Amino acid sequence: MTPRLARLFAAVLGLAWVVLPTAAWGAGDEASISYVEPAADGTVQVIVSLPPDASPDLGSIEVRIGGDRVDAEAEPAGTSGAVRRTAVLVMDTSNSMAGEKIEAARSAALAYVDGLPDDVSLGIVTFAKSVAQPLAPTQDRAAARTVIGDLSLSGQTALYDGVLSAVDVAGTDGQRTLVVLSDGADTTDTTLETVTAAVEAAQIRLDVVSLVERPADDLTTLATAGGGQVIPATSEALTRTFAAEADALDRQVLVTAQVPDGLDSVDQTVAVSLTTSSGTVSAEAFAAVAESVAGGTGVDDQLVRSGGWALPGWAMYAGVLAIGLGLVVLLVALVPRPAPAPTAADRVASYTARTSGDADQGAPRLDTEQAIAQAKDAAAQVLRRTKGLEATIAHRLEGAGSELKPAEWLLVHAGIVVVAGIFGLLLGAGNVVLGLVFILLGVLGPWVYLGMRRSRRRKAFNAGLPDTLQLISGSLSAGLSLAQSVDTVVREGPEPICTEFRRVLVETRLGVTIEDALEGLAERFDSKDFEWVVMAIRIQRQVGGNLAELLDTVAGTMREREYVRRQVNALAAEGKLSAWVLGLLPPLFMVYLLLTNYDYVSVMFTEPLGIVMMVGAGLWLAVGVFWMSRLVKVEV
Repeated sequence: MTPRLARLFAAVLGLAWVVLPTAAWGAGDEASISYVEPAADGTVQVIVSLPPDASPDLGSIEVRIGGDRVDAEAEPAGTSGAVRRTAVLVMDTSNSMAGEKIEAARSAALAYVDGLPDDVSLGIVTFAKSVAQPLAPTQDRAAARTVIGDLSLSGQTALYDGVLSAVDVAGTDGQRTLVVLSDGADTTDTTLETVTAAVEAAQIRLDVVSLVERPADDLTTLATAGGGQVIPATSEALTRTFAAEADALDRQVLVTAQVPDGLDSVDQTVAVSLTTSSGTVSAEAFAAVAESVAGGTGVDDQLVRSGGWALPGWAMYAGVLAIGLGLVVLLVALVPRPAPAPTAADRVASYTARTSGDADQGAPRLDTEQAIAQAKDAAAQVLRRTKGLEATIAHRLEGAGSELKPAEWLLVHAGIVVVAGIFGLLLGAGNVVLGLVFILLGVLGPWVYLGMRRSRRRKAFNAGLPDTLQLISGSLSAGLSLAQSVDTVVREGPEPICTEFRRVLVETRLGVTIEDALEGLAERFDSKDFEWVVMAIRIQRQVGGNLAELLDTVAGTMREREYVRRQVNALAAEGKLSAWVLGLLPPLFMVYLLLTNYDYVSVMFTEPLGIVMMVGAGLWLAVGVFWMSRLVKVEV
C-alpha cells in the first residue's frame, strides 16, 4: 500500500502545482524565467527577466515546450497587465538602523518607489520589536512615499516575523517579490525553518539587501529559499541597489505561448530565447504549462479527470496506528492474571467433573491462559532447536534476578521488537529507514537492559560481600555452623545477597553440598572474589583450620582491592566519558537528522558514494570505540 499512496501523494502535489505560480530565478546578469502560469484557453504565460542594458526584439521570440517549438507572442510585462505583479518592501526599523542607515534606507526606498513600473502593486512591512503593515499592496505611489517618510525606530529585530507577515501581504496571485532590508539577525523565538518553509510554499521571490559586509547565514538561507540573492550594500550605495531592483521589474517581458497537444504530463521544460541589443539571451524552467493533459494517460491527467474518491494522506498513518494499538491490546490480554485460590466447593466440583467425564463441557474453548500456554510452547520449541540460545538467555535472566523463563522472555522480546518497529514508522511518517532503526533498537534494547540489570546486581553483590563474610565470620566465632551462618545472612543480609544465599540453603536441603551450592552462586555472578572465598572454604574443609579467621583475612583483602578499584575508576572517569561521547555522538546525530531533515541525509543511503562513506565511517567509528574502550579499561 505504501508505494501506491506515495505515488498518489506525488500526483496530488503535481495537481496542486497547476494552480500555484512557479518561480525559477536566475542569478547575476543572465536572463531567467520568473513566472509561469497556465491559462484556460490552452496558452501559458511566461514572464522573462532580461539582463541590464538588453533591449529586446519582441518579434524574435522563440519558445519550446517539452522540446517542441510552439507559437508565441512577446510584449513588455508592464504594459500588458495580464499578470498581476506585486512587490513588498520589508524594512528593518530597529535601533541598529539609527543615524545614517535609516536616512539612506528612506532614500533608497523612495528611489525604489520611483523606479517601479506603474502596473506593480507595492506593499510595505516594517519590523523591530513587533511587525507592522503600514501599507497594503497598492499602486498609489504617494501613499508609499508618505509611509516611508514616517518610519520610526524601536528596539529588537523581529526579522523572521516580518518576512512571514510580508508573505501574507503579498497574497497568492501573480508574480510576487519581496525585498528585505536589514543589518542584523533575528532576536525572536521564531525558527528559521518556519520562515524558509513558508517562503518555499508560497513560491515568492525574495532578495535580501544587507547593510553589513559579511551577511549572516540566516539571510543567505532566506534568499536561497526564495530563489533570490543577498546583496551587500553600504549606506552610500543603497540607493543604487534599490534602483537596480526596481529596474529589474521594468525589464521583464511577458510571453504568451500556445501549449502543444499530446503532452504526457502537465509539467514540462519551458525554453525561451530572444534577440536583444547585447546578443541572444535564453532561459528555461521546469513548470506546469497546462491545467490538464488532453488525451494523455499520465497520473496527473487521471487525477484531473477523475471525480472519484481518493484515499486521504492520513489514512496510511491511521492504519499503522490501528495495527499498533491492536498489538498492544493483544499483548495486554495475554498477560497472565493471578487466579483466585479455589474454594473447597470448587475442588469438589472439579473432582466430580473429572470422575464423571464431563470436565470439558463447562470449560471455555479458548481463554487467555490457554493462549499464553500455546505461545510458551511455541517459544520453547524454538529454543529447543538452539540449546546455546536457551542457555544464554537463562544465564542472563539468572544474573539479572528475573523470574521469567527463557520461553517467556523470548515472547516478551518479540513483542518489544514489533511495537518498536510500529512506533518508528509512526514517528518517521512512514520512513522505512527509521522503522528499521527502531526495530534494531527493539532487538538490542532488551539485551542491553538485561546486561545493565545484571551488572548492577553484580556490583551490589561484590560491594556487600566483605560485610557478608564479616557476618559469617562473626557467626562462626559465636559457635554456629557454616549452614547456620548462611541462614543468618539470609535473615540479615542486604539484597541481592540474602536472595542468593537463600537459594544456597534450599539447594543444600535438597542434597547439594554447601561448597557446590556456593560455587554455583559464584558462577551466576561471575565473581572472582567469591570464587576465592569458595576455594578457601573447600581447602579449610579438607585440611582444617580456623575458618572465621580465614574469612576475616579474605574480607580485609577484598576491602583493599575495592579501594584500589574505586581509585582507578575515579582516575579513568574522564577517559570513559570521552569514549562515550565520541562513540555515541555520530550515530545519535544521524538519528536526529533522519527525524528532522531526512532529505538532507537520504543520499547517504541511496547513492553509491554515500553508502561507501557510511560503511567507511562505521568501520572507523568501530575501530575508534574499540581502541578507546581498551585504553580506559583497567583490570584490578
